[in-house]
Amino acid sequence: MKKYIALLAPEPEEWLAIDESERINLVEIFHEDFEEEVPKGKERIHASIHVIVENQLIETEYAPIVVKKLIQQGLDRHDALHAVGAIIAEDLFNIHHSKEKEHWDEKAYIKRLKNLTAKRWKKGIW
Repeated sequence: MKKYIALLAPEPEEWLAIDESERINLVEIFHEDFEEEVPKGKERIHASIHVIVENQLIETEYAPIVVKKLIQQGLDRHDALHAVGAIIAEDLFNIHHSKEKEHWDEKAYIKRLKNLTAKRWKKGIW
């Protein structure tokens, strides 16, 4: 895989065939070329979350349904990835800062994804 474009789904076999760090590098390059404003010093984590979402789109049943719904509701694919990624980032933050060091709750995550809509995302609610 030579190039990543968030508006287009990567070929699953090609995506999974490359190393995780190379996936992250490709996403970073995309954002540089796309001239999206990613907070300074946060480029790698932003790209990493993109990669997590892309992986889930290939490896899970629920992520493609949510992204398809968000696109049908008016988001482009890139924004839909960001919407799903925002939930992942929030979950990771909460786990990291939890005093109980709780584990990731996939059922709660899927429930949050199901409640995600383009309208809510545009309002900053997820």
